[in-house]
Amino acid sequence: MGTVIDTLNEWIWSRGLIFLCLGAGIYFTIRSRFLQVRHFSHMISLMFKGESSESGVSSFQALAMSLAGRVGAGNIVGVATAIAFGGPGALFWMWATAFLGASTSFVECTLGQIYKTKDPLTGEYRGGPAYYFHRALRHTRASGLFKIYALLFAAVTVLACGVLMPGIQANSMAESMHTAWPSIDKWVFGTASALILGFVIIGGVKRIANFAAVVVPFMAIVYIALAVVVVLINADQIPETIRLIFSSAFGLDAGFGAILGSAIMWGVKRGIYSNEAGQGTGPHAAAAAEVSHPAKQGLVQAFAVYIDTLFVCSATGFLILSTGAYRVYNDESVAGGILQNTPLFDGVEPDPEPGATYVQVGFDTLWSGAGASFVAISLAFFCFTTIIAYYYMAETNLRFLLGKAATTFIRPLRSTLGRDLTLLLQATILVAVVYGAVTTPGKAWALGDIGVGAMAWLNIIGILILQQPAYKALRDYESQLSMGKDPVFDPKPLGIRGATFWESYSRTSTEKEVV
Repeated sequence: MGTVIDTLNEWIWSRGLIFLCLGAGIYFTIRSRFLQVRHFSHMISLMFKGESSESGVSSFQALAMSLAGRVGAGNIVGVATAIAFGGPGALFWMWATAFLGASTSFVECTLGQIYKTKDPLTGEYRGGPAYYFHRALRHTRASGLFKIYALLFAAVTVLACGVLMPGIQANSMAESMHTAWPSIDKWVFGTASALILGFVIIGGVKRIANFAAVVVPFMAIVYIALAVVVVLINADQIPETIRLIFSSAFGLDAGFGAILGSAIMWGVKRGIYSNEAGQGTGPHAAAAAEVSHPAKQGLVQAFAVYIDTLFVCSATGFLILSTGAYRVYNDESVAGGILQNTPLFDGVEPDPEPGATYVQVGFDTLWSGAGASFVAISLAFFCFTTIIAYYYMAETNLRFLLGKAATTFIRPLRSTLGRDLTLLLQATILVAVVYGAVTTPGKAWALGDIGVGAMAWLNIIGILILQQPAYKALRDYESQLSMGKDPVFDPKPLGIRGATFWESYSRTSTEKEVV
C-alpha cells in the first residue's frame, strides 16, 4: 500500500504540476496588470468592510475561514521540511509562489463569488470550483462536459478534504504535543481534537466563521510576534540569512548549488500546500461572503495569500535560518545523507521525519526547554482551525454532489438525504483525525499531498479555461471605483451568464434605488 501511495504522489507531483502552478501565476499576474501590487492597500481596506447577513458571512469572517484553511501545519512543519530537503533557497520559491499565486487566488475566488448559490437546506451561500465549473458554461455545448468535470472535482474534494488532508494536520499536532508532553499518548490528542471538532462543525458555517474570526488572528499574531523576537535577538544573522536564501535559490551558493531543482520543487510544493493558491480551496470561503461585488472578495482572498506565506511562513523560515536550527539532506530524503549540518545539530542523530523539530530548537534558543511546548500549542491552533476549514469545503462539495436530492425526505429515518450524508461526512472526518494522529508523519503527508495535488490539477486547468468572467468583473469593479461608487455587480451588461444569484441581487439593488 505504501508503494502505491508513493507512486501516486510522485505522479501527481511531477514537474508538470510545478510548471502549471508557476506558469498560471505568471500568466494571471501579467493579464491582471500586477493586480496584487496595484491594489495592495485597497485589499487591506476591504478586509474590514461589509457585514454578515442571514445567508452570508462578512468579508473578514470569510477571510478568517480561508486563512483557517491556509494557515496550518504547512506554515511550520511544511517550511521546515522544505528547508530540510530543498535548502534555504526553498523559502524564496515559497515567496515566488505566493506572489504569483495572489493573482491566481483572485481569479478563482472571484469566480467562486460570481457563481455562488444558496444552500436549499440551510439558506447559506455555497460556492467553489465545482459550482463555477458547472455554471459558467451551462449555456454552451460544453455544458455536459463541464458538468462531469464539476462532479469529478466535487468528488475529489470530498475525498481530499474529508479523508486525506486532515491527517497531516492531526499528525503534526499530535507529534508536536507528544514531543512536548511525552507522557501523553498521541491517540489521546487525536481523540480530544475529534471531540472539539465535532462541537464546532455541527454548528454550521456561522459557528465555523465566528470561531475562525476569533482564533485565526490571535494565533497568527502571537506566533509571528514571538518568532520575530527570536529573529531580532539574532539580528546580526539577518544579512547572512537573506544572502543564503537568495544565493541558494538560484544555485549560486557552493553548498547548495547541487540541489537547485530540489529548492524549486520543495518551495513550490510546500508553498502551494501552505497558501493554497490555485488549489481550489479558497473559493469555498470566498463564496460564503456577503459583498456587493465579487471582485471585492476576490481581492480580499488574494491578500490572504500574502498573510499566509509572506508573513507566517517567512516568520518560520527566518526563525529556523537565523538561529541555525536546521540541517539539509541530499536526494530529498533523510536516506540521502546530510548535505549540510549546523552547530545546533552537531552530534544529533538525523530525525527520520524532519519538521517541527527545527522550529522547536529555534525557539529553544530564546527560552531553553520552552520551544517544544510553544510549538505544540501553536500547531494545535493552526492545525485545528485548518481541519475545520477542510470540513466546510468537504460539506460544500457533498452538497453539490447531492444537488436537489439533498432535500429528499427519507421516511424510515425521518430526515433528509442531505442531513444524513452530512452526519456521515462528519463522522468520517472525525475518524480521519484520530487515524492521522496515530499514523506516521511520512504516510500522513503522502496522503495529504495526493489530495492537494489532485485538486490543484483540476482547478488550475479549469480556471485557465473559465477565467474571462473574473476579468470582466475586475474591469467593471475598477470602472465603478474610478467613478467614486461603491461597486455593485450586475452580470447581464457584462455578458456573464449563469450567475443566477447576482441577477436577482442586481434587480433588488435597482428596486431599492428607485424607491
